[in-house]
Amino acid sequence: MNYRLLSAAVLAMALPGAALADEVSTVPIAGTRLDVSADGQVTRAPDIVTVSAGVVTQASNAASAMAENAKRMAATVAALKRAGVADKDIRTASLSLQPQYRYTDNQPPAITGYQASNSLTVTFRDIGRTGAILDALVAAGVNQIGGPDFALEHPDAALDEARVQAVQKARAKAEVYAKAAGLSIKRIVAIGESGGYSPQPPRPMMMAMARAKEATDLQPGEEKIGVTVNVTFELQ
Repeated sequence: MNYRLLSAAVLAMALPGAALADEVSTVPIAGTRLDVSADGQVTRAPDIVTVSAGVVTQASNAASAMAENAKRMAATVAALKRAGVADKDIRTASLSLQPQYRYTDNQPPAITGYQASNSLTVTFRDIGRTGAILDALVAAGVNQIGGPDFALEHPDAALDEARVQAVQKARAKAEVYAKAAGLSIKRIVAIGESGGYSPQPPRPMMMAMARAKEATDLQPGEEKIGVTVNVTFELQ
């Protein structure tokens, strides 16, 4: 076995950009070198959704703003647990207390009160119930909702399918080049990968001032999972 070639091929999967090119350049190629890139992409129905749910309260003093906020956030967490959301799927994302000012020409800003904000990041594993739970949260005191961010909890199998597809496309593309040049593929020298599955971060919050007259309806659609492979072939 040519351990030098095997080592180069393995390293090629982990080394990005210039490092990959430098490593491949050390592999002896007797024939013609061909570098090919190809994409693989599959779709899956998402199985989890993440939203942000927050409470903003205002009062004339800091203690009152925080106390009211804590009361409404406790009701929010209780509503989530009644809906069956596990502790591990409820996480505090941000907590802040800010003075509110009144600005007057030629006068220093005057504090008029305080605003307390507390935001949770919540993961729902039963997507179909998300809209109804969000409506319950608004009833409990939530006045900020952001998202949703749909995702796959375990994308590995879909990623592997995309990888197989990408390598097959790279091979087919290399066959075209080889045939056009009057050559044939001798071997694959190295394979590198870029891209992969990365769900979008939750979007900025939008104010939910009042409960909708009808239940909130979310459409999950499909998630696209894709990778790009960079394959170096030796032609002869």
